[in-house]
Amino acid sequence: MAISDVKEYAHLSEEEVEQLGRELDAIRAEIEEARGESDAAYINRLIKIQRGLAAAGRAVLFASNKKPAWAAGAGLLGLAKILENMEIGHNVMHGQWDWMNDPEIHSSNWEWDTAQPAEQWKHSHNYVHHQFTNVLGHDNDIGYGILRMAREQKWHPVYIGQPVYNAMLASLFQWGVALHDLDIEAIRKGQKDPKEMKRQLRQILKKGRNQILKDYVVYPALSGKNWKTTLTANATANLMRNLWSYVIIFCGHFPDGALHFTEEELEDETRPEWYLRQILGAANFKGGPLLHILSGNLGFQIEHHLFPDLPSNRYAEIAVKVQALCEKYDIPYTTGPLHKQYGQALRTIIKLSVPNHLTSSDQPTDDHPPIERGRPSESERPTRRRETGGWSRKITA
Repeated sequence: MAISDVKEYAHLSEEEVEQLGRELDAIRAEIEEARGESDAAYINRLIKIQRGLAAAGRAVLFASNKKPAWAAGAGLLGLAKILENMEIGHNVMHGQWDWMNDPEIHSSNWEWDTAQPAEQWKHSHNYVHHQFTNVLGHDNDIGYGILRMAREQKWHPVYIGQPVYNAMLASLFQWGVALHDLDIEAIRKGQKDPKEMKRQLRQILKKGRNQILKDYVVYPALSGKNWKTTLTANATANLMRNLWSYVIIFCGHFPDGALHFTEEELEDETRPEWYLRQILGAANFKGGPLLHILSGNLGFQIEHHLFPDLPSNRYAEIAVKVQALCEKYDIPYTTGPLHKQYGQALRTIIKLSVPNHLTSSDQPTDDHPPIERGRPSESERPTRRRETGGWSRKITA
C-alpha cells in the first residue's frame, strides 16, 4: 500500500514527529562539527587506492596476454571502477566533501567514469530521487522507467517481460542510468521540451562516445599486441561494475519494508516529515567494512537518505544513533543480509510482472486508483532541500 500520511502510518503525533526532526537535526549538526582531517585523509587515501588499482590493472594487461594476467587485470579494473562509481563519484557529487574546499574533490567539478553526464545524474538523483524518494508519479527511480515495482503502478502486458528487462538493466546498468534523466515517459507523451531533450542527448552521446573510445579503442590500442586481452578485460570490468551497482541500489530501495508514497504526502510536507519518509522508504543491508566501502556505504541507505551530503565514512556511527531513535519512536528500521534484501527485490520484480489479482499481497488493501508513469515538470515541483546535493543546468552541451 502506498502511504499518503507518514505521521498516521507511523502512529506518531505531530509533536513526536517534530521532536524526531530535532533529534535528527542534532545528529547532522554533530557530524558537521566533527568533520576534519581524518575525513579528508579518508577520501584522499581512497582516491589514491582507486587510481592505484586502475594503474595496476592496466600494467598487468599491458605486460601479458596470458589467462592469469587477464583475470588479474580485469579484476583490478573492475574493483577500480566500482570504487570510483560507488564510494567516490556518487558521494563526491552529493557534495559530501565540498566542505574541504578542494576543487579536485568537489561536487561541481567531478565527472565520473560512467556513461551518464554528471550534470544529468545530479538532477535525476540528487534532486528528483532524494527530494521525492519513493513518491509514485514523481520518483522515476521506482523501476527506472522500465520495471513495475509497486502494486499501485498501472499494469500493462509489456510488464510480463520484466524478468528479462531486469537482467538487461543489470548488465547494461550504466547505459540505463545514462538515459534516466531524459524522462522517456515524458518524451513518449510529447511533454518533453524538444530543445532540452536535444541538449541532453548531445551530452549523453558525447559522454557515451568518450567512454567507448577510452575502454574499447584507446586502451586496447595502447596495449599493442595484447589489444584483445585489454578490450575483453575492459568489457568484463564494466560488467562487474554494472552488476554490482545494480544489486546495491536495488537492495537499498526495493526489499520488503521499503515503502512507497502517494503525492498527497508531499502536500505541506515539513522537514521532520521528510526525514520520516526517508526512514520508511529506504532499506539497509548488513556487512563488514570492506563490503560497505565497495558499496559506497549504501548498506546504510537509510542514513544516506537522511543525510546524503554528510561524509559516507560517518554513516556507520550515524546508523547506531538513527536505529536508537527508530526504537525510541517505534519506527520500522529495515535491514538484513545483502542476499536476503536482493532476493526480496527480485521476488517483487517477478511478482509484479503480472496483474495484481493473480498474486497476493501482505499489505492492507487500498482503493487508490492505478498510478501512471511519468513525473511532473520542474515548474510543478517544490524547492529542493539543501541537503540533497547541488545541481545546475549548463547553458551549453
